[in-house]
Amino acid sequence: MKSVRILFTGASSFTGYWFVKALASAGHEVVAIFSQRSDAYEGIRLERVKGVEGLCKPVFSCVFGSEAFMSLLQSEAPFDVFCHHAADVTNYRSADFDVAAALAANTRSLPKILRHLSETGCHRLLLTGSIFESGEGQGSDGLAAFSPYGLSKALTSSMVEYYAEENDMHFGKFVIPNPFGPLEEPRFTAYLVNTWARGEIAEVKTPAYIRDNIHVDLLAACYARFVGEMPSSAGRSKLNPSGYIESQGAFAERFASNLRARTQLPCGLTLARQIEFSEPRIRVNHDVADGYAADWSEQAAWDALARFYAPVIEASRA
Repeated sequence: MKSVRILFTGASSFTGYWFVKALASAGHEVVAIFSQRSDAYEGIRLERVKGVEGLCKPVFSCVFGSEAFMSLLQSEAPFDVFCHHAADVTNYRSADFDVAAALAANTRSLPKILRHLSETGCHRLLLTGSIFESGEGQGSDGLAAFSPYGLSKALTSSMVEYYAEENDMHFGKFVIPNPFGPLEEPRFTAYLVNTWARGEIAEVKTPAYIRDNIHVDLLAACYARFVGEMPSSAGRSKLNPSGYIESQGAFAERFASNLRARTQLPCGLTLARQIEFSEPRIRVNHDVADGYAADWSEQAAWDALARFYAPVIEASRA
């Protein structure tokens, strides 16, 4: 795989950290922008920033589309690939999520940016999409957007693809399902581990939803391969990598079994009787990921996850 020079946005996010790590491991040179000063990050996001600093050329206080970003394009050109991973996710679960503001932030100065990139030799653009978008993946209920956030992602994709075509760039799209793993925000799997560490039984409130949960390092391996294989000729390509396609109840059982074997915690579960379905019952990706990332090890991924949560578990035993 030929090494390429990449401009990357969104490196402080959970998946962004893993994507930069995988790209660097594949031998690519990454220039990554961070919207805040290096000393402004806190908590787990700070851990990710510190972890990724040595893997790329970090540029802090550089918001996508800002004057600082435009100056970066001038000083750091040329690039081979532009990986636009950043997106406005402020209150993304809320029904009051500001779609217009998110779209504006995600596409700020986009025509000017892509024109400059194209003129300086960058003809490959990779946008990160989401299974929350309308028309993505496969499932039930007509593949409608999950939420206003999903709508903002779909609108962003349409705009980015349009301007990529206007500038004769190859438009690639990488659609994320439900990643989990080390350095994630405290969501479902973190809730499970924290509950078990306290010696309690965890409840799965929506066990009937069919979802697509994927190890984040597997997702990142797919991302790095996709970047390396993107053509520079005008056109379109897309990857929708899938992991464990099963009910949330079955995934929780899988998670419990693997953590139980590695931590000796009982990892008790109770599955609620789900009677409300405010989201689509089924929403999953369709490209098998572990076949695409041939060198990935499932057992090693579970081992790494157990090591990540070991301090939480040990603290509960003290």
